Amino acid sequence: MESSTEVAAGGVVPLQGTKLGWPDVVVIVIYFVVVLGVGLFSSWKSQRGSVSGYFLASRNMHWIPVGASLFASNIGSGHFIGLAGSGAAAGIGVAGFEQSAVYILMLLGWLFVPVYMSSGVYTMPEYLRERFGGQRIRVYLSFLALLLYIFTKISADLYAGALFIQLALNKTSPEWLYLSILFLLAVAAIFTISGGLTAVVWTDFVQTILMIVGAFILMVMSFIAVGGFESLVERFAYATASVRAVDASNKSCGEPPSDYMHLLRTIEPGKSDYPWTGMVFGLTINSIWYWCTDQVIVQRTLASKNMSHAKAGCILAAYLKFLPLWLLVFPGMAARVLYPERVACATPDLCKAICGSPGGCSNIAYAELVLNLLPTGLSGLMLAVMMAALMSSLTSIFNSASTIFTIDVWTLVRARLVKRLHLSAQPSDAELLIAGRLFVLALVAVSVVWIPVIQSTGNSQLFDYVQSISAFLAPPICAVYLLALFWTRTNEPGAFWGLMIGLAIGLLRFILEFSNVVPPCGSDEPDMRSDFVRVVVGRVHYLHFSCFLFLITIGVTVGFSLLTEPIPEDRLYRLTFWSRQDPRVRRTLAAPGDPHDPVAEDEIKTSANGTEQMDLETPHSELPLWRRCLNTACGVSKTAAVPENPLNQLTEEEKAQAAADFLDEPPFWRNVLNVNAVICLALTTFVWGFFA
Repeated sequence: MESSTEVAAGGVVPLQGTKLGWPDVVVIVIYFVVVLGVGLFSSWKSQRGSVSGYFLASRNMHWIPVGASLFASNIGSGHFIGLAGSGAAAGIGVAGFEQSAVYILMLLGWLFVPVYMSSGVYTMPEYLRERFGGQRIRVYLSFLALLLYIFTKISADLYAGALFIQLALNKTSPEWLYLSILFLLAVAAIFTISGGLTAVVWTDFVQTILMIVGAFILMVMSFIAVGGFESLVERFAYATASVRAVDASNKSCGEPPSDYMHLLRTIEPGKSDYPWTGMVFGLTINSIWYWCTDQVIVQRTLASKNMSHAKAGCILAAYLKFLPLWLLVFPGMAARVLYPERVACATPDLCKAICGSPGGCSNIAYAELVLNLLPTGLSGLMLAVMMAALMSSLTSIFNSASTIFTIDVWTLVRARLVKRLHLSAQPSDAELLIAGRLFVLALVAVSVVWIPVIQSTGNSQLFDYVQSISAFLAPPICAVYLLALFWTRTNEPGAFWGLMIGLAIGLLRFILEFSNVVPPCGSDEPDMRSDFVRVVVGRVHYLHFSCFLFLITIGVTVGFSLLTEPIPEDRLYRLTFWSRQDPRVRRTLAAPGDPHDPVAEDEIKTSANGTEQMDLETPHSELPLWRRCLNTACGVSKTAAVPENPLNQLTEEEKAQAAADFLDEPPFWRNVLNVNAVICLALTTFVWGFFA
């Protein structure tokens, strides 16, 4: 593999990138064949014709695929590009996001999932509907979750994957960016639309193995290329481009920070990308939102066979979260050492020519290693790894987004249109599954439109872009969920106004952040920000802002809750941490005629194990040809009578007891899981202390 460059305008500009050889193409083709085979086989074997089967894998998943899917859903192509890029730009500080997740995964398995399991919900907005009653919180959180998927997940992962393909194919025009994106979307849609959560989880399992093996190979070769770990640490401080611009204070651009080997850094504004106060407090808030209340993550644990499998899946994911520091961050630092002219470019014009971003090219760090360090064949393997990371993330997001839309949005909209459009009172499985699948297509279209915004942002670090948006919009959600689970006095008015005021403040910061882009270091463009924006946006780190927003939301929610009527105790059984094992029958706040929810809702009624009461439809053989083809493609054709759900024969008291008993664990396995949880926590605490 060869690459050539020329010196232009005092710097190095790429003429032609690395080309993939035919062995690389063969490896990539084999990858797609294997993964498509696994996805289609698991789709065929799954109960994708039922709502529970499609959205929650019939709640029958083993802990190994659950843990692997938790990891793969989190580690997308945005992590390969973003973590390595931030490592190249500023050292190991970004690894704090990964190490923090270990603590929060324990909270997920031991505090949050037991409540979600015993409440019998499909989605996180549905949980808050059960907890508070009414529909406005549920609808708001549904739409906000979908927006966050677009802004922080789908668009970022698509951009990262397409950027990697562009570099691999030596195609830098915008047309190739969008062609790459459309290709990636087509493959991801096959898994999600055809197979549901079962196909997603099992393909995640296969792709997790591929990601770890491939990234481990590249890590070893990166350390060899830079002369070992000690050499990497020593040389990183001097890995700068030969031509560097200067900022307004006459300081050279592109200098690595002096504390590049520290996880906890100074809190002085403008001196650190990762202040220790933000990493300890603000990051914890954002992580609780992501790992404990976000549908993409929680949905994997809800698909577990029982509580032991859910906890074991969290522990497996926690052990895997120790890997990104070594598999992604350190290789990103090695890329800066090996290719400083490109990865550490520090002149806006040259950076624009190299990677299309005048703010810097650290995002290409991992791609540079893959395309220049690995021999033919292995480059194809690592490109397949990148595709695996992207596919696992996209399929997980698509499935979770379609779940939220179907259960929390479509059922509510449909209930309000039943009389007006003369629809049947109860939606059929076919209708719900088709609605969820069609929504994936609409979500994809909006995500593609947002990608140019990511390209034009002044932040050259993709990972920071994603984390900053989360810090602007997620803290109010985290605050309300914590209060909902652990403070029984929290009620619907308190939660609603806490979310609304938190949203208003978060959106204000969001608008100020992305409508007032900071000129890149060394740019001739004037800084058009007002003095107010310089203080609010420039000096208040997004992780510190997260803390402020969280506390404001807590105060508003508590205040409004204390000033309004409490929720009766008989409507909170198995909806708070303290009542998770209460066997008494719960009166739902969403019952017809309830003063908290005057508009009745026709939707799926779930039992303790998540199976739904299904409508028997017209026999498959009697449907029109077009309908039979559509049903077969969507997995909703009925070739046999629906098996009767044994729980439907139980009384309400017996169903409530079954929901409470679902949390019981065998004493031996409970102790094994507790010991492993303590080991995980001890290990991550050691890592924090060692690199602090």
